[in-house]
Amino acid sequence: MEQDNRLKFSLNIALVSGIFCITVALLLLLNFMQMAKNKPLESKALTSLVKRLSQEPNSDELKQEIRNFDLLARKAYFNSQWQVKTGGYLLLFGAIVFALSLRVFIGLKSKIGEPEVKDENDLASRIMTQRWVMITGSMLVILGLGASFASVDHLQKYDVTESLAEAKPADDQDKVEVIKVGENPLVVTTDSAKNLVAADTAKVDTAAVPVAAVKITIPGINAIKANVPGFRGPFGNGVFFQKNTPVEWDAATGKNVIWKTPVPKKGYNSPVIWGNKVFLSGADNKSREVYCFDHSSGKVLWKQVVDKIQGSPATPPKVTEDTGFAAPSLATDGNRVYAMFADGDIICFDMDGNRVWARNLGLPDNHYGHASSLIMWKDKVFVQFDTNKSRKLMAINASTGETTWETMRKGKISWASPILADINGKYQVVLSTDPMVAGYDPETGKELWSVDCMSGEVGPSPASSGGLVFAGNEYAKLVAIDPSKNAKVWESDEFLPEVASPVAANGFLFVATSYGVLACYDAKSGEKFWSKEDGPGYYSSPVITDNKLYIFDTSGKMRVFEVAKEAKLLGEGNAAEKVTTTPVFANGRMYLRTPKFLYCIGTK
Repeated sequence: MEQDNRLKFSLNIALVSGIFCITVALLLLLNFMQMAKNKPLESKALTSLVKRLSQEPNSDELKQEIRNFDLLARKAYFNSQWQVKTGGYLLLFGAIVFALSLRVFIGLKSKIGEPEVKDENDLASRIMTQRWVMITGSMLVILGLGASFASVDHLQKYDVTESLAEAKPADDQDKVEVIKVGENPLVVTTDSAKNLVAADTAKVDTAAVPVAAVKITIPGINAIKANVPGFRGPFGNGVFFQKNTPVEWDAATGKNVIWKTPVPKKGYNSPVIWGNKVFLSGADNKSREVYCFDHSSGKVLWKQVVDKIQGSPATPPKVTEDTGFAAPSLATDGNRVYAMFADGDIICFDMDGNRVWARNLGLPDNHYGHASSLIMWKDKVFVQFDTNKSRKLMAINASTGETTWETMRKGKISWASPILADINGKYQVVLSTDPMVAGYDPETGKELWSVDCMSGEVGPSPASSGGLVFAGNEYAKLVAIDPSKNAKVWESDEFLPEVASPVAANGFLFVATSYGVLACYDAKSGEKFWSKEDGPGYYSSPVITDNKLYIFDTSGKMRVFEVAKEAKLLGEGNAAEKVTTTPVFANGRMYLRTPKFLYCIGTK
C-alpha cells in the first residue's frame, strides 16, 4: 500500500510539473513571437503623440501625456525582460522536477509490476500515445527555453560595439603632434611628490603595487574658481568665474575657433581643465584611454591606456549608444587627474601622465551605463555609485585610492552627478535620485538632510545658489530646497529637465528641457520670468559665466542669453554637429567636446 501511495504521489508530481512546463513554455513562445514581430521601444502610439506635438507645440497636456507614456513604455519593457528571464529559469526548474518525479515513478512501477494486458494492440497504442505525448512535451519545453534565451534584447542595438578609428586632423588644421610618455602606464610608489620611482606595468601587477601616501597640495577656493576641476566647473554647479567670454563662433567657417583637435575615442564626458592642461577620456568595448591636451594649442601632451586593473571585468558591460563607456567627466585637484569608466574602473594619473593608482569599484548594475561624474573636495574623490543593486556615496582617498568612507543610501538607481553646495558657510556633497535629494558631510559621509521629491529615472544633477538647492526631473517636480530647514521652499511642474541639469546664479534659476524649452525662474520664489522654445531639445546643461547663460541644443546650435528677467539674446554659435556635452570656461575661452573634436573658442 505504501508503494502504491508513493507511485501515485510521484505520478501527480510528474503531471503537475509537466503541465506547468507546457504552460510556461507556451507563454514564452507567445512572448517570443510577439517581441520578434513588434519593436517594444518604438511605440506607434508614442510616435503618433510626438507627431501631434509638432502640430500643437504649446499643449502642456500633450507634453505631459508623452512623458507619462514614455515612462510607462520603458518600465513595461524592462518588466518584460525580467519576466522572460524569470520564465526561463522557472521552465528549467519545472523540467528538472518533472524528470526526477518521472524517474521515481518509472522505478517504482517496475518494482510493482504491471498487470498483464490481454489486448496487445491496446498496449501498443498506449505506448505510442505516451511516446508522442513525451516527444511533444519535450519539444515544447526545448522551444520554450530557446525562446527565453533568444528573446530579442532590443537594447543590444544601442550597444557601442565598434571602436572608432583614429580621427585625422582636418585639411585646414596643422597636424596634431602626439607626445607619448611611454608605451606602458607608470605606477608611482614614492612617499615624496619630488622623488618619483616608476615601475613598468608590463612586468608588474599594478593593483598589487602599494601606493604610499604622497603629500599633495589642497587647492584653495580661488584656485578652484580659476580652473575647471570637474563636470560643470567649480563645485559642479555650472557657474564659472571667467570674464570677456566669446558669444559668437562657427565651426564651419572657423569664426572665433582658436583651435580644434580630434579626440581619438568616443566619450560623453566634458572637458576638465587645470592650468594649461585640458583632460578628457574616451573608450569603446576594446580599450579605454585618458587624454591631456595643451590649452593654448590643442596638442596632445600625453595619452594613457587604462588597463591591468585588478578586479576589472574581462567582458565590458552593455551600454546604450547615448551613454557609452566613458560618460563620467574626470576630476582634478591640480596635483593629479582622476577618471572613471562604465565598467567600474577608477584610475589616477599625475599631471605628467604617470599612473599613480587604479582600482575597480565593482561592475555597475546599470541598464543604460554608468554616467555619474566624479567630484573632488580637499583630499577626497567622491563617487555617486547608485546602481540597481545598491546605492552608496563613496569617498576615495585622492593620494592612495583607498576608500575613506562609504555611505549606503536608500532610493533607486541614478545617473545624476554629485555637487558641492555651500550651506551656511560649510560645503556639503549633494546628490539627487529617486525619491530624494540629500546632503552629506564630506568628512564623515553622514547624511545631514534629505527631502523626498524626485521620481523616475533621475539624470539631471542638482544645483545650488544662495543657500538653496535646486533639483528637477521630467517625471517629478522642479523644486527648491532649504537644507537648513530640511524642507521644500517651492515647486513647479511646468517645465522639467530630462538630461540637462539646472543652473542658478544671481537670484535666477534656469532649466532646459529635452523638448526644446529654456525657462527662467526667480530662484527664491519660483516665479517664472520667461520661457523660450528653440531647437530640437537640450541634453547639454546650461552654464553661466560673466552674467551670460550659454546653452547648446542637440543640433549643435549655441545660444547666449543675458542672465536677466527678460530673454535677451546676446549671441549665437554653431558646432555643425550634434552636441550633448556641456561647455566649460577657462582663460577667458570656451572649451567644447563634440563627437569628433575638442574645440577652443575665443575672440580673435
